[in-house]
Amino acid sequence: MPRFVFPQIIPEFLVFRQSLESLQHQTDALAAIDEAFSGMDTESNDPAANYIYANPLIKNRYNDKANIDIKMETGTGKTYVYTRMMYDLHQKYGLFKFIIAVPSPSIKEGTRSFISSSYAKQHFSEFYENTRVRLNVINAGDFSARSGRRNFPAQLSEFVEATRQNSNQIEVMLVNQGMLHSKSMHRNDYDQTLLGGETSPIRAIAATRPVVIIDEPHRFPRGKKFYEDIEEMKPQLIVRFGATFPETTSGQGKSKLTRVDYYRERPQFNLDAVDSFNQGLVKGIDVDYPDIPEEKANNLYKVKQVKAKELILSKGSKEYSLGVGENLVDVDPGFEGNITYAGGTDRELSNGLALVKDMKLIPGTFAQSYQKEIISQALDCHFKAEEENFLRPNSDDNAPKIKTLSLFFIDSISSFRAENHNKGWLAKLFEDLLKEKLQSLITRYELAIGDREKEYCSFLQATLKSLQSEHQVVYAGYFSKDRGSSDADIQAGVEDILSNKEKLLSFKDKDGNWLTRRFLFSKWTLREGWDNPNVFTIAKLRTSGSEISKIQEVGRGLRLPVDETGHRLNQDEWQSRLSFLIGYDERDFAQKLVGEINDDSPVKLNQEELTDDMIRLIVLAKQKIDPNFNKVQLLDDLDAHNVITRSNKFKDDVELGGRTLSGYKALCQLYPEIEQQTKVAKDKVRDKNSKDTTTVKLRKHNWQQLKNLWQQLAKRQMIKFDPSVNQDAEIVARNVFNDSNNNVFVLQRPQMVHQEVVTEDSSAFVRETQADYITEYLTMNYGKFLKILAQQTDLPVNLLNNLMIQAIKRLRNDTNYINEKTLGNLIRNFNNQFSERLKTSYSYEPLEFSASTSIYNAKKQEFVDSVPSNVLGIYQSNSTSDEKYLYDRPPLRYDSADPELKILKRSYGPNISVFGKLPKKAIKIPRFDNGTTTPDFIFKIKYGTESIYLVIETKAENMRLGDEEIHIIQQKYFDQLKGSGVYYRMATSEQEVHDLIDKLENGKLN
Repeated sequence: MPRFVFPQIIPEFLVFRQSLESLQHQTDALAAIDEAFSGMDTESNDPAANYIYANPLIKNRYNDKANIDIKMETGTGKTYVYTRMMYDLHQKYGLFKFIIAVPSPSIKEGTRSFISSSYAKQHFSEFYENTRVRLNVINAGDFSARSGRRNFPAQLSEFVEATRQNSNQIEVMLVNQGMLHSKSMHRNDYDQTLLGGETSPIRAIAATRPVVIIDEPHRFPRGKKFYEDIEEMKPQLIVRFGATFPETTSGQGKSKLTRVDYYRERPQFNLDAVDSFNQGLVKGIDVDYPDIPEEKANNLYKVKQVKAKELILSKGSKEYSLGVGENLVDVDPGFEGNITYAGGTDRELSNGLALVKDMKLIPGTFAQSYQKEIISQALDCHFKAEEENFLRPNSDDNAPKIKTLSLFFIDSISSFRAENHNKGWLAKLFEDLLKEKLQSLITRYELAIGDREKEYCSFLQATLKSLQSEHQVVYAGYFSKDRGSSDADIQAGVEDILSNKEKLLSFKDKDGNWLTRRFLFSKWTLREGWDNPNVFTIAKLRTSGSEISKIQEVGRGLRLPVDETGHRLNQDEWQSRLSFLIGYDERDFAQKLVGEINDDSPVKLNQEELTDDMIRLIVLAKQKIDPNFNKVQLLDDLDAHNVITRSNKFKDDVELGGRTLSGYKALCQLYPEIEQQTKVAKDKVRDKNSKDTTTVKLRKHNWQQLKNLWQQLAKRQMIKFDPSVNQDAEIVARNVFNDSNNNVFVLQRPQMVHQEVVTEDSSAFVRETQADYITEYLTMNYGKFLKILAQQTDLPVNLLNNLMIQAIKRLRNDTNYINEKTLGNLIRNFNNQFSERLKTSYSYEPLEFSASTSIYNAKKQEFVDSVPSNVLGIYQSNSTSDEKYLYDRPPLRYDSADPELKILKRSYGPNISVFGKLPKKAIKIPRFDNGTTTPDFIFKIKYGTESIYLVIETKAENMRLGDEEIHIIQQKYFDQLKGSGVYYRMATSEQEVHDLIDKLENGKLN
């Protein structure tokens, strides 16, 4: 039963417990895999079909028709999806041997850490009772000969020789491409055998008919050596997961064609970069760099040639040759810091910067003073985010805190860690700057009155105290040479960074002591395979040198953050952004990043011609609002506006709204969905050095007209359930457990899907049937069954236990009915039926205090000056100014082209005093099913000598599940305010809003 939880009480200190939550896009990806899976081959006459060491046979095995591609952007949880996919395929089809192939040891370590973590095991155990994963990680040293004998590693033997007889265990082998390609995996002269005679690891693996998961598929292109290693394992099924897929090229010259190499021409699930950013599935990004004078910026050297023993730089027509050990200061005095050419196979400078041909070097950016400026800006960004994340302004009282981390990529280990365990110049500089900023903040917060501010002051003081101690635990570095270091402080830092994610995300340990570690340093070692959701600042103190994907570079900080309770915060709950600091030599980073994101869209916009892909995209977007919209309507409308020719070419000059536009621009004006679906919204990636605004300024004089109303809206309201609610809950529970239709208590067996092609009346179609394929029923531990049932329904355990006893007796004491399907049916049926009763079984009771919202500061009793632009909408449109609007415009911010943008662009008569879109969380109406809601629009209307307010919630005509519930909740809330002249309505079009205003102006609404 939903409970009202305001205000939230947070214990004095929490020991962080990482928890997993299944997000909708991840569930969608799993559903796409399920739909694309070919099914099991139950009719094969292969004599080895039931080989107990191998997976059962899959339809279309060893064929691209069976293989699956899942495209997911960095930071959206692909490791979660493929881990859960293994559980799913095991539960449904009995597949039990999986190989995860990753590009590098660092990604392998990240995957191992996730799958073997206690929080992942706990999460998956809630869905897959009594099922465990045995993870076998293959490392380079595992094949070392011992006592003169060449033996197989134990984890390889365990994987290969595991059998189907242990039906509750999934066997997973995790290997990186270098290890997979190694001689150890392919040789056949071992002193042991596997499977009764096999002496080659790769052939023994092939005998198990594995399912192979490829992580980062662009690193395993077909036709290259690493993919050939995959093929040697003879996988029945390959499932590839990644943000980037390999490309293949055909033809030559003008006929040359490059396309993405998907198994079935397109991915079976596509969560591209545009969708990830626009849907708020990752953090927004702010790019910062310290500017330098034009004279220094133009003093530019280009790497013309780089060899193991010689470096040639060029500037204009001059060339400068440097041998190994020669100093760059001899070329230009701006190259400070005793930097020499180290050469070798890595072609590095002595500061660790790897050089490549055509790379540009600006001497001024090598100075310590310049790096000091980047560090100083990074610390400013860190503490700006940390104050907001700790104090949680404009959130409910006692909202859980969010730990804030920062990551620094440096070019030289010696600058951080000098000889004899001393601090390098960079570490000393960082400490000095950090101490200075901490002291300034402490001085400010020592005078604080509020409890949360006092707590933050204590956290800052503990940080400063640690920083001044002999063994500080505020910052740490991790570099490749740190593995196995004997230095205790280094090892403690490495352990925190690589393994103790929960500790990094916690504020206090089990004894209540502050955990102050939150600044991390690395030399690109953490660039892949490691991420932490609470990284809010990344600073690059030197260019990476190579043309690595910009999305990958920011990927370490893209994930949405978690609070101190382990709850992941979506962008509607808490706006989160990553500050990314770079040097001047990468000042076009934001522009390149936006280009990469937009290039990731599956639909390429053609400004000369309306393509079939563009038509399909517009029609699908419009059908979300108007299910009857189709291609014919679109083309007729464009033809009526004279936008396209008969062959769908765009016309050069189109008159639209009093302006002359190109045909393509006219299309974008008429159907803004075309760019919304294919381009990242403007505020998702921001160059902080540009003049683009990131906030929207309120027109205070207009908002003042709403102040009396807002003082009422700021009063907090508590949901008070009717006294009969508990009795109603018991009645609903008894009704569900009675199972009068015999569809709640069910038996559960894994299902085999059988498909056959049937031809009737000259047409062919696929007939699909499902059948149980294991005789044993799947069941659950009763204690766990009861615990989950109580958690998900909020019903007393005693009541549930008594109802279960009665139900099992009715089912002739058959305990096989205690399973996951029955559990899901009970939870779903109870919550659905009880929610229907709750819709009308509660009221709002005002509390004695007000609370701040995104638009109103309750302590000062005044409206804020500005709001983040994305709380008004992720898209923007140019429009003329309107003096009645609540914010400065243009541009207009909106989330949907229809009806939101149309409502905003419409002209309103003289009786409208002010109007505008309400930001997210502007009112925060409590919902009976937990959470809050805020409507979309407000209009103040003159009616005689009085003023009345029209509050609008907009929805598409084909409302989604839950929209009607929001309508009921908001209606109940605003019904209390009718005496204050407030009218609430739901609208599905701008015409409906116009008609409502007309009726209110003329007194036709009660």
